[in-house]
Amino acid sequence: MALPAESDYRPDALDRRVAGLAAVAIAIHVLEAGFPSPVPGIKPGLANVVTLVALLRHGVACAAWVAGLRVLVGSLLVGSFLTPTFWLSATGAVSAFVVLAAAYAVGRAVPALRLSAVGLSVLAAMAHMTGQFMVAWTVFLPHAGLTVLLPVLLAAALIFGLASGLVALRVLDRMRRLEQAPAAGGY
Repeated sequence: MALPAESDYRPDALDRRVAGLAAVAIAIHVLEAGFPSPVPGIKPGLANVVTLVALLRHGVACAAWVAGLRVLVGSLLVGSFLTPTFWLSATGAVSAFVVLAAAYAVGRAVPALRLSAVGLSVLAAMAHMTGQFMVAWTVFLPHAGLTVLLPVLLAAALIFGLASGLVALRVLDRMRRLEQAPAAGGY
């Protein structure tokens, strides 16, 4: 069986959208990897803003691709692929995405339960931190003393989730205004 010619593989609008959003998320991920952290596991998670924007603007499939590519390519670029850091990041991303997708679906099905970008971001940040903590505790460091860090980690997740949600709101608002402006190319 012959393979299709190279010209048969043409990226569509979704492919280009995912590529652009994933590139932004990966760049933020790599930049954040260089920031020192006072407590292991605490980072702002601003790359998650891109996933949230992808979800709210383009749906679950686009957001899933952006989140997955960010973790995979980001880990390859910072040299953490298949290290404990990678597994913690992947677990956090999957946990956050599952909660984010579920909350998004509930909000679409029952509009009275729809959460704003801030609410979704806080839920995702808490799920991300909880998922990471569970893997760290059960796989890498099964010691009861680790639970002492949990309140600090969850407080940081709440603060950074609020901050990321507020940033996502601003980005979404700016995107809406650009689309509504006369002669705007939109996004």
